[in-house]
Amino acid sequence: MKTGKFNPTLVAKILKEFESGKDVDTITREHGVSKASFYKWRQCYGVMEASELKRVKAFEKENTKLKRTVLKLSLVKYTTG
Repeated sequence: MKTGKFNPTLVAKILKEFESGKDVDTITREHGVSKASFYKWRQCYGVMEASELKRVKAFEKENTKLKRTVLKLSLVKYTTG
């Protein structure tokens, strides 16, 4: 799976810049991020700090692994049974 170039710390920094009063056009141009990504981050992570954002990312990653494991076990069950 492809990982993004924006780590949670950088995302939190970008969102803080917006909260401090910078406009979206300037932020997206400076950091090379699309407006859609910026608004998606803002919708998902809103006012989270960098540490909270890291925790959420870790939970999402673990959740994805668990879903894959369940899927693999389900496939094994249905193909052998």
